[in-house]
Amino acid sequence: MSFDYKKNFQDYLTAVKSEGRYRVFATLQREVGNFPNATYYGDDGSEDTVSVWCSNDYLGMGQNPVVLQAMHDAIDEAGAGAGGTRNISGTTIYHKHLEESLADLHGKEAGLVFSSGYVANEGALSSIIQLLPECAVFSDELNHASMIHGIRGGKSEKFIFRHNDLDHLESLLKSVDISRPKLIAFESVYSMEGDTSDIGTICALAKKYNAMTYLDEVHGVGIYGGRGGGLAEELGVMDQIDIIEGTFGKAYGLMGGFITGPNWIIDSVRSHASGFIFTTSLPPAILAGCIASVEHLKISDIERLRHRRNVKHLKDRLEKDGMPFMKGDSHIVPLVVGEPTCCKMVTDTLLNEHKIYVQPINYPTVPKGTERMRLTATAAHDIADIDILCDALYQLYVENHVFQYAVA
Repeated sequence: MSFDYKKNFQDYLTAVKSEGRYRVFATLQREVGNFPNATYYGDDGSEDTVSVWCSNDYLGMGQNPVVLQAMHDAIDEAGAGAGGTRNISGTTIYHKHLEESLADLHGKEAGLVFSSGYVANEGALSSIIQLLPECAVFSDELNHASMIHGIRGGKSEKFIFRHNDLDHLESLLKSVDISRPKLIAFESVYSMEGDTSDIGTICALAKKYNAMTYLDEVHGVGIYGGRGGGLAEELGVMDQIDIIEGTFGKAYGLMGGFITGPNWIIDSVRSHASGFIFTTSLPPAILAGCIASVEHLKISDIERLRHRRNVKHLKDRLEKDGMPFMKGDSHIVPLVVGEPTCCKMVTDTLLNEHKIYVQPINYPTVPKGTERMRLTATAAHDIADIDILCDALYQLYVENHVFQYAVA
């Protein structure tokens, strides 16, 4: 009997659906000048206006006039695409200016732009590890999938330390010969927990045990620090990090990823990383928008102040209402439901009855039993938006007990 390919994949999808973790994509169209409102297109052909509460466009830079004008100008000046990979006709003057801007942002010698933050982590980590003989890698257990992918691609010995447990990290560092190359890979802001890392102490451990540091700042750049350099800038330890990785897809409001660091690391990754070498480069309009966004947030604090005000109000309301959110010290607010089917039911109710869009976060993004909504108050929201959201959540949780059993 021949293998039944169709049944194989249908069985997989049936299992995913039965576990309550089948992913349904919401079709949205953001409206310039009206975000966080967006048009939601239902599968039945219906259209409705919804308020978006799970966007990574934390500062609303995706609709900032300075960014949009830079992108329009780039299309008029240089056309649509870059025309090739970075090596084969695809390196534009926009790449050069953006990489110079990023190096300046982090106080590093050089920067390198990738097609996404995921590709930046995968390409940079795997290359650095492969280029260090017998490298020992130390990775926080809650590091992003892209970091895990890159570390696995490095094909070197790895040590996983308990999340933010620096005593455990030090015990693992002690177990490895001091002369052996080492790399500590961690994040500044953990997006599914809403907590932050003790960057300064990790840097001190790296110095003590002769290790390099690789910091993922994707949820920190733009938001933290006097110029948007990230949490490391805000804590005054940016100069102690060897390699900083970031993205344009969150606070900067566009797409793409990058790393910054000393010339000898950046040039090595540029010469080695397959995900960089063999990928068509980002188009001029995207790069121009990234330059405008990065440069704007180096000098403008308006967006960050508004964002922080909104995050504080959201947390204060949830605390007052007794909601089961994870009380981290970042701008990300995970509201725990704890069961996948219930989590989907809550988000469906918010969408259908309150015109509030939040995407359920289920396994494998988070461990089973910790299913949640990841609420993000952006600079584009106002206080009234936050109160409407919290009133709806209070009704579901406290008055109607819709998801109370799941977090008991």
